[in-house]
Amino acid sequence: MTIASLRRSARTTVSGFPEGFWWLWLSTLVNRTGAFVLTFLSLYLTVELGHSAWFAGLVVALHGLGGVAGSPLGGVLTDRWGRRPTMITMHLAAAACAAALAFVTSAWGIAAVVLLMGVAMQAVRPSINAAIADMVPAHEVRRAYALNYWALNLGFAIAAIGGGAAAFLGYRTLFVVDAVATTLCAVIVFLRLRETRPEGRTDTAGEPVAEEKVSMLTVLRDAPFRTLVLLNLLVCLVFTAPWIGLPLTMAGQGLAPSAYGVVIAVNGIVIVGFQLLVNKLTDKRSPVVLLSLSSLLFALGTGATALAGSSVAFAATVVVWTVGEMIHVPTNAAATARLAPEHARGRYQGVMGMSWAVAGFVAPIGAGAIVDGPGPDVLWVATATIGVVAAVGYFIRLRKALAEEPEETTELTDLADLPELTDLPAHRNLTDLPERPRLTDLAEAEGKDTGKSPSVSS
Repeated sequence: MTIASLRRSARTTVSGFPEGFWWLWLSTLVNRTGAFVLTFLSLYLTVELGHSAWFAGLVVALHGLGGVAGSPLGGVLTDRWGRRPTMITMHLAAAACAAALAFVTSAWGIAAVVLLMGVAMQAVRPSINAAIADMVPAHEVRRAYALNYWALNLGFAIAAIGGGAAAFLGYRTLFVVDAVATTLCAVIVFLRLRETRPEGRTDTAGEPVAEEKVSMLTVLRDAPFRTLVLLNLLVCLVFTAPWIGLPLTMAGQGLAPSAYGVVIAVNGIVIVGFQLLVNKLTDKRSPVVLLSLSSLLFALGTGATALAGSSVAFAATVVVWTVGEMIHVPTNAAATARLAPEHARGRYQGVMGMSWAVAGFVAPIGAGAIVDGPGPDVLWVATATIGVVAAVGYFIRLRKALAEEPEETTELTDLADLPELTDLPAHRNLTDLPERPRLTDLAEAEGKDTGKSPSVSS
């Protein structure tokens, strides 16, 4: 592949989106570039404040628990308030929590702030995903989600590197920078992003048509979407397990903590370096095939961890499930947008986000318990099994719900190049159809009415 072809591929990957999408993309990048809290929270609690590792783990789990409540809350607000006010409010709330962590030192105070921060950070995601679905044509939604996910990981990589280099300034300084970056993100949304919530439908007389009311219970009663959420929960459990089980597994084999740092960094490097290429290769593919494939990659990557015995081998397993991550995240978000009614996109994205939050709370606890109990090999066999079950579930249960929609009927404006109707009588099988006028008669009638040859004009 030449440099010129790579440039053309890159232009194709990022072209065709409205200006609003790129402002939203920039806000995601800015927000994640300053995301220092979760990256350094455990070190801050144990090294700086002297709390136990158990307490640090509990606080991180509280962040995930806050997300379980925040995701459906954000979904409801997205549909009721609108995308833009929900983003601004929740970004500012997250910024306030990050700033508070720089000053709160009591154990219960820190736990409460992190819990609220989890609510705010997760509540903003349904509004972002709904806004993307509003702005981007349906056939380009998956590509848009992939680009936004790339911005998220690019920003996170910058935050991890910059935060590590700037740690000598103190953890509290990093938290203040996080607050500033999140506030800047809210400012970008306020100044540059218009509200994208679809307006209510109207009838032929211009009168508003009452939309079917959608509650969270209604969303959960949507059988195809409920299946998508449950299968995503299985995948999320598999995806989250390595973040706890992998360092414990490597430590059990006598590898230094620094080795884990290098291995897990492969995840971010692969995403930043190859997300656009993966998106190009998977563009226009069947969502069911992509979801099944990503689940199998998760199963293969995590399952192979049980066989790894060196840093290189562990890094190779990370590459495999990272490719699964790059395929799964945008495809799942696009599938959610596809199944959701326009006026309920926030609620649907909120329920889907809740599955991620539940996994973020349950998986660390479960993975730690399995490693301490039956052992790490059992954990990796379990994740491989769950991944395969999810892949089969996608293929069997969602083939119809996520089947490619038939192409729209061709408009008359697209038919300008068709042959003239006067040229068609030569096809005798058409003129011999029973009880239909001959096409030559139609041509003559058309010529009398318009004074033109009876061609289909634009």
